[in-house]
Amino acid sequence: MPRKKTTDAAADKKPTTAPAPKTKKQPALLAYYVPDREKPYWTKIGAAFSHEDGKGMTLDLELLPASGGRIVLREPKAETDNDK
Repeated sequence: MPRKKTTDAAADKKPTTAPAPKTKKQPALLAYYVPDREKPYWTKIGAAFSHEDGKGMTLDLELLPASGGRIVLREPKAETDNDK
């Protein structure tokens, strides 16, 4: 009986390039909880990310305020050498 010719599957594959690593998307705005009182302490509670089409944002909150107050959205401060 004739032997079946085998091929090396690894040799038949074309070389592929590794996919580019995903970079962490930076938030467009940061979300802070500000209680209704004199000299309130702002607590960072999340971030807002721009949609790719530029027509909206996704608000990603880590916490939800349980009492009165407000949520303030602010642009992130520019990082300086002292912040690193």
